[in-house]
Amino acid sequence: MNWIESLIFGEGVAHSIMLFAFVIAGGIVLGKIKIKGISLGITFVLFVGISAGHFGFKIHHEVLHFMKEFGLILFVYSVGLQVGPGFLASFKKGGLQLNLLAVLIVVLGAITTVVLFYITDIPMSTMVGIMSGAVTNTPGLGAAQEAYFDTHGVGDSSIAMGYAVAYPLAVIGIIGSIILVRYLFKVNLQTEEEKLSQTNLSTSTVELLSLLVSNPAIFGKTIKDLAPLLSNRKFIVSRILHSENEQIEIASSHTKLNEGDKILVVTTPEDKAIITTFTGSTISMLEDDWAILDKQLISKRVLVTRSSINGKTIRELNLRSNFGVNITRINRAGIDLVAYPSLQLQIGDRVVIVGDANAIQNVSKTLGDQLKILNEPHLIPIFIGIFLGVFLGSIPFTFPGIPQPVKLGLAGGPLIAAILMSVLGVRYKLITYTTLSANLMLREIGICFFLACVGLGAGENFVNTVLYEGGLNWVGYGIIITLVPLFIVAVIARKIFKLNYYTLTGLMAGSMTDPPALAYANSSADNDAPAVSYASVYPLTMFLRVLVAQLLILLFL
Repeated sequence: MNWIESLIFGEGVAHSIMLFAFVIAGGIVLGKIKIKGISLGITFVLFVGISAGHFGFKIHHEVLHFMKEFGLILFVYSVGLQVGPGFLASFKKGGLQLNLLAVLIVVLGAITTVVLFYITDIPMSTMVGIMSGAVTNTPGLGAAQEAYFDTHGVGDSSIAMGYAVAYPLAVIGIIGSIILVRYLFKVNLQTEEEKLSQTNLSTSTVELLSLLVSNPAIFGKTIKDLAPLLSNRKFIVSRILHSENEQIEIASSHTKLNEGDKILVVTTPEDKAIITTFTGSTISMLEDDWAILDKQLISKRVLVTRSSINGKTIRELNLRSNFGVNITRINRAGIDLVAYPSLQLQIGDRVVIVGDANAIQNVSKTLGDQLKILNEPHLIPIFIGIFLGVFLGSIPFTFPGIPQPVKLGLAGGPLIAAILMSVLGVRYKLITYTTLSANLMLREIGICFFLACVGLGAGENFVNTVLYEGGLNWVGYGIIITLVPLFIVAVIARKIFKLNYYTLTGLMAGSMTDPPALAYANSSADNDAPAVSYASVYPLTMFLRVLVAQLLILLFL
């Protein structure tokens, strides 16, 4: 029976795999339990790992260290691929304001942590673990552990224990703060909904305009002639209704504009006023009205799935001359873009094409439009990105006043590399598109292995630390780090910036990178404002959480 004892309590490959499988499966099952609609979700893997470690189940140190770092890399790289396409767009308009408020929450959290460090006798490494748990940020935990190991040559289990102690009440605290803000400011949800409907909180960057040509300066000019007069303005003339014969045609660069013509224009919100003034005036015609006038012309979304199209510009495809159709706008990762000629197409783009049915069918074949092709994994760009991310994360940066060089680390490096790959990879013909299910699979596998390793590593001393070494006080410190920054910024956001309550809930959840809080905010809203603001602040917040965790470790050696 020695083989059974070796399998359960040994440190071989079979034992390691079985223990990982048990911890992860058990954590996922327990994570589905909800108390009053609140669940810790996949974080229960951490607590099952702590329990297993407490009862003497171990994995070889080197194996544990490798799987923890590799799991973290998979997790943050997948997150970067998901948020990358919308990263730059998140800084536009209201997104800039939201990101500044999120940065303030991160900074206030760090200041609160430093203040508690000076008030108490707790080492900074432990305080950073508590901070990471208090803001529910797992990559920050990984960055702190890596920075401590690089500096001292050994790990510090108190970082993980601080995280584990602070995390559960942090989830409840973030949701509780969202509820408390509502009552503190006497928020009327119906009023907030009405205000929200009057503002443009969509992530779309596209405006559809129906215009009447009434500016004598452009009578008789072609659309091509207008381009130099409207330099640096993004617009596409989709269709034109000629005044002399009441015929609709697809606009081309050689189409002439005459007095009384009506045109359908796709442009950006920033360029809307200038395009309207330059052309003439707006008219009350919707896109559906144009379709009714000429049933031969239809509008259809076509999916880009052919690899040979990846990286080509709309100008290079020359669809107007070849097929007699126009691409008017493109949806990329949920964001609408104006289809200006120099825009490069990417695998996974959904392009809106206007033309007759036969022409659109031919264009669909050219672009691919086969959903099943997107299910095929593109592994080469993923591993190239991970390689570049690890390399980037290993580069030391020296800053005045910091005794040790700062690195982006195995959390920050792959995160930045994934964002850059998703945005710039198309220029080098790299297909960085992954389906949502594939991205979620990579992300969940990575975070499960990371949390399991953290729990197994911290489990041996966890109970003793909590009960006899002041661990219960850590819970209180974690609550302070959770609530103080959220309430200060909530007051600023409501009193100074007059931020809508639904947008504020997404900001609070996103600044804490906390999906359970987002789920609660979404469940209490009949709109997508929480999800939009969450997505706007998530990428920058994730990066700052990783960086701040490292800086605190290095500054307070």
